[in-house]
Amino acid sequence: MDNTRVYKMSFAGVYPHYIQKAEKKGRTKAEVDEIIYWLTGYDAQTLQQHITNKTNFETFFAQAPQINPNVSKITGVICGYRVEEIEDKLMQKVRYLDKLIDELAKGKSMEKILRK
Repeated sequence: MDNTRVYKMSFAGVYPHYIQKAEKKGRTKAEVDEIIYWLTGYDAQTLQQHITNKTNFETFFAQAPQINPNVSKITGVICGYRVEEIEDKLMQKVRYLDKLIDELAKGKSMEKILRK
């Protein structure tokens, strides 16, 4: 599968969709941001810089201060693939984020989403 198209997509272009998906289900932008901070190690300022600069997913994850060590606890199916079995590490990080946003939209508690 050619994942280049996903890697070159602007994170800023997808970010509003994450927020929209969460808000449709009664969740907040703050919760979406908290998930992104937890997964990547970014803070509000660095996240905003990536949005402003229209950073693509490849760069967004490459520059992430620290991918959370608990990502191995994220399991399940997203887009027809088991996230824990995705071999391409970059695609796996993208799908981890998708999975966490899905869990938020499905009403899971933040404690469970952040694998506490």
